[in-house]
Formats: sequence, structure tokens, C-alpha cells
Amino acid sequence: MKYPPLTDAEVADIERGIAAAAKRVRSLPEPDPEEDARLTAAAEADPDNPPLRADAVLRPLYQVMPEFVAKMMRQKRGRPPVETPKKQVTLRLDQDVIEHFKAGGPGWQTRINDALKGVAKKKATRR
Repeated sequence: MKYPPLTDAEVADIERGIAAAAKRVRSLPEPDPEEDARLTAAAEADPDNPPLRADAVLRPLYQVMPEFVAKMMRQKRGRPPVETPKKQVTLRLDQDVIEHFKAGGPGWQTRINDALKGVAKKKATRR
């Protein structure tokens, strides 16, 4: 699926985030020379992470892969809406009823819902 290009407002939001992250990084204390040497040596010894070349040009992801960033920014989070959403209620049940359903393992609340739904359907068909 093709996504429309990022809007000016989305780009501005991304750039604000980049600026805020840069500010946080600048506020970190500088490592002492010994720690810096240890970290540099560890990084250079890692074959999966070669050092950047001096002529490397780094660009923000939204400039390199704008469609991917647009998809991630516009993607809905959480559960998709359902036609008949469940309602949260407080219900007092006898301890033995709760223990019976919990003994079946995870999904015990769904099993209680299914049992109640079955009773409701039976009563509705009797009318």
C-alpha cells in the first residue's frame, strides 16, 4: 500500500523529536579518557559494527525511507474496533464458581462470559 508523503506538520514533529533527542544527548556527561578508550576499542573489535567511514553521509530515516516513516506514524495502535465491544462490569460471584473457571487455566473470564451468553440465549429462545 502506498502512503501519501509526509505532511509538513509530520516532518516538523519529527524534527522537533530529533532536536529534543540531540539536546538530551548533549546533556550527558563526557566519558573520561580511559572509559572512552575502552568503549572505542570494544566498538572497533566488533566485526558486525565497523566504524563509520570519514566520508559517510548520515541522513534521518524520514528522508531515506519516507513511505516507511509515514506508515509507522499513521498506523493505528491498539486493538481494532469491534462491532459490539464488551463492557466492563463489576460482578460478585461465589468463590467456588470462580475457582471452577480458574481451574481451567487462562481464559477463565472468557469462559464465564460464554457460559452466561449460553444461558441468555436459552432464555431468549424460550420466550
